[in-house]
Amino acid sequence: MSAGRVLVVDDEPQIRRIMRTTLTGAGYEVDDAKTGEEALEKCREFRPDLVLLDINMPGMGGIAACRALRADANIAIIMLTVRNAEADKVKALDAGADDYIAKPFSTPELLARIRAALRRVPATLQSSPARVGVGELVIDFLSRTVTNGPATAHLTPKELDLLRYLTQRANEAVSHRELLQAVWGPDYGDQVDYLRVFIMNLRKKIERRPENPEYITTEPWVGYRFNGRPEPL
Repeated sequence: MSAGRVLVVDDEPQIRRIMRTTLTGAGYEVDDAKTGEEALEKCREFRPDLVLLDINMPGMGGIAACRALRADANIAIIMLTVRNAEADKVKALDAGADDYIAKPFSTPELLARIRAALRRVPATLQSSPARVGVGELVIDFLSRTVTNGPATAHLTPKELDLLRYLTQRANEAVSHRELLQAVWGPDYGDQVDYLRVFIMNLRKKIERRPENPEYITTEPWVGYRFNGRPEPL
């Protein structure tokens, strides 16, 4: 039984060959593309569950391709980059990526990231109301949007899972480890810097003033808290 369908998008043939061999050996169905334009065509034909997308490619770059692919809410996207700067991580997340991984990476790390990107929040949390509001903030879990006053923003699948988990535990301090393991899985318990980037990007979408957040606040040395009691709408 297939573990899922993965589309590898990279302009380097050797990278595509290595990743195809690695992922096929791990039980995934694999196809590949060498450009962003080709990736969009392959997605229509192959219908992948996840896309591994290089950030630096000729023609349509990885960021532009990511934005185009994100029109399909069911595809998980992991951006590949040779750099590990925070600016690149934020740029990837802003484009709609669920995750990012810097080259060179190990096979166990790649497979762990893929499992985490394909993972969904437990069913008990998925039973939460489809649309909730707190103050001027409205969260629509079905359309994956957040509205705060006149501003509306779309959430990536992982941003949605993270916000859902926090709102389910409103007014509680939720630890870094709990958030990471609940939303991404057991391999992510210690990656506090990773979580910080996701929280920063999520604040940019739900807060009027991200630098002085009202809804998602930091609990020093512990984790994060969602303030207010979301009510079904």
